Amino acid sequence: MNKSGIGARVRRVEDKRLLLGKGRYVSDIRIPGMKDVAFLRSPLAHARIKGITKPAGAEDRVFTCEDMTDVKAIRADSSLPSYRDSEQWVLAKDKVRFVGEAIAMCIGAHRAEAEDLVEGVEVDLEELEAITSIESSMRTDAARVHEHWDDNLFLNFQVGEDPSELERIADVIVEREYSMARQVMNPMEGKGIVAHWDEKEDQLVIYTSTQVAHLIRTGLSECLDLPQGKIRVIAPDVGGGFGYKCILQPEEVAIAWLALNHKATYRWIEDRREHLVAGANTREHRYKIKAYADKRGRLLGLDAEVAVDIGAYSVWPFTAGIEAAQAGGNLPGPYKFDHYRCKILAPATNKPPFCPYRGVARPGVCFAIERTIDAIAKEVGREAWEVRAENLVRTEDMPYDNVTNKHFDSGNYPESLKKAVEMIDLPACRERQKFSGQKNVRIGVGFATFTEQSAHGTKVFAAWGLPLVPGYETATARLTADGGLEIRAGINGIGQGIQTTLGQVASELTTIPIERIKVILGDTSATPYSTGAYASRGMVMAGGAVSKASSLLVDKLKRLAAGMMGCSEQDITIADARAHGPQGSLGFDELGDAWFLHPNKLPVGGLIEGLEATGYYKPKVDSGAFSYATHAVVVAVDTDTGKVDILDYAIVEDCGQAVNPMIVEGQTIGGTAQGIGTALYEEVRYNAKGQPLTSTLADYILPGATEVPKIRIEHLVHLSPYTAHGIKGIGEGGAIAPAGAIINAINDAIASLGAEINETPASPERILRALKSAEDQYRIEEQEKTYEARAV
Repeated sequence: MNKSGIGARVRRVEDKRLLLGKGRYVSDIRIPGMKDVAFLRSPLAHARIKGITKPAGAEDRVFTCEDMTDVKAIRADSSLPSYRDSEQWVLAKDKVRFVGEAIAMCIGAHRAEAEDLVEGVEVDLEELEAITSIESSMRTDAARVHEHWDDNLFLNFQVGEDPSELERIADVIVEREYSMARQVMNPMEGKGIVAHWDEKEDQLVIYTSTQVAHLIRTGLSECLDLPQGKIRVIAPDVGGGFGYKCILQPEEVAIAWLALNHKATYRWIEDRREHLVAGANTREHRYKIKAYADKRGRLLGLDAEVAVDIGAYSVWPFTAGIEAAQAGGNLPGPYKFDHYRCKILAPATNKPPFCPYRGVARPGVCFAIERTIDAIAKEVGREAWEVRAENLVRTEDMPYDNVTNKHFDSGNYPESLKKAVEMIDLPACRERQKFSGQKNVRIGVGFATFTEQSAHGTKVFAAWGLPLVPGYETATARLTADGGLEIRAGINGIGQGIQTTLGQVASELTTIPIERIKVILGDTSATPYSTGAYASRGMVMAGGAVSKASSLLVDKLKRLAAGMMGCSEQDITIADARAHGPQGSLGFDELGDAWFLHPNKLPVGGLIEGLEATGYYKPKVDSGAFSYATHAVVVAVDTDTGKVDILDYAIVEDCGQAVNPMIVEGQTIGGTAQGIGTALYEEVRYNAKGQPLTSTLADYILPGATEVPKIRIEHLVHLSPYTAHGIKGIGEGGAIAPAGAIINAINDAIASLGAEINETPASPERILRALKSAEDQYRIEEQEKTYEARAV
């Protein structure tokens, strides 16, 4: 194996610089004359703007929507059935629709001065009814978030057919409601933008913390009515993305407009309170599920309703429809059954717009279907993992089109479950349950198995009706004069180690050591077009493009070497960054020197294309590669306090060919930490007037080092038959299963007490409430038995 190629545990090339504090983030960029911007944000969730008064003497440093008449509203429409449009003005126009919506922007020599100016702006607001929940949004008499709608639904449609015929033949019918709390992404680095006009290049230059540099250029071009060639977007180091940084932010448009119109340099850096209050929200799902099964627990069909609280606006370019549509399409999970109906709702509320977050819809659907599998197992009196195993799609079925036409490409789902059961030693856990050692401590075991559709292609995105659809991914490979290699790819680095893994793919193909490979990302003027880093698409798409470009470059090197050595191209082999022929070899440094510096050494009539190649890549089947995993969890629940301790956490995952197993494991552990937050801690809360109650990290709880256990990981390898090198995406997988697995474990622990919890996060308060409810129900039932006995 190439010691720095595909499959090697190469240390991340980015880490030394970042760990030594030598990273360069947006907030590190300093340009002479730069001014800071602060935003006046709405204190009300829903209100009509009656008037805005700027501070006397500072009118030229305060801007409102009326000053920006040449800027188009952000508009992200979808072709999904029933979809309703919305416009989000960069600064609020006529109405505000959530607490934190920007109303005015103020300029200062530094941030403190800009914030002082914000304090001097007066806004006259007429408060309106705030729509703060899915239920209130769908009331027929509710206030309209957008007046031109006749109700508050962005989306309202159905997939599948009525499965009620199963009522006659099902041995078991299980009905449950599940809800997942609203969350905020909380990357270590918030959003930020620096913008200035470059007179020499006649370009608007934007430094922004983004996952999608080329898309941001497209979005800015639309809003500012400026040709894309006049906009350069640069993503420097990005301190985490998670989906929050793959949408066009109103603040990006506002700062770009300032730089374009005033030919000066402006900066906005999001602070944590802005992020928690006004940043894009996510995860708030509600499910109503009716499941039909036979007496062994085999699923016959599902009848479901999924509602996702979308907030006030549709985000560009992923729209307000993608989360709910994905939830409806992914709810069946990795299970094999034939009957399915799902009503899909996307209500608008007076909350910040909903953004795709790591796992996009799948954490919610995994939680719902995995809880349902456990509920069925309880009903039929079997171990939950056994029922789960009987329902999973099997290896011999692959490739398999499920009930919603998801095309599972390869894998052994039951094997991942079986290994996870072995890793936690289930029989020993059951014995431990009997003798926990403390009367108030209950032990529980939970599982969750899921599929992760990664690198969704043209077919999938077109079906979702997005305004932009990804196609071919592009990369360029160029040999340098001294035999090194430059790789240029349009994808962005967001902390996922993509510079390392793209370098490994190039090293595998060219045999050039990774330390001689330079990977260039994140600059629209220096890299080919890409829709960016999201949907676990990096290694499938950009990796495939780099593989193609590197292969084409190797073909050129073979032709050049053959010409210089006077042999046939078929006689040339490549190894150790050298071209080997029948009578000797030439190093890539010698080939580079000949082409770039001493062309007199080149054969007459030889290679004319140059030592650079561009590869265009799209998988053979572009409906997505399906990685999968099983998470197994052992917890201890303190029934006196409601506290949950994770005692053991095991994962068995399959991402096809792991380009760098160390990075795969890091991605999985990081995602699992976020999933633990979903399961146990994280919740954005509002009062009845739409005021956020979690505006600081004292209120919004994130898991820390003491809350994340040692996570054990084992790998299965089933290559995708459709992608370069058999690679499947893995970046989101860790975040998908924890809520389902952990809450299944909690319910296993408290089942003997008659309690059940079906909400996230499973906070101590919710657990104690469930225990109290079970205790009250038990008391009522006992009283009824007593009355019946007395009556007899």
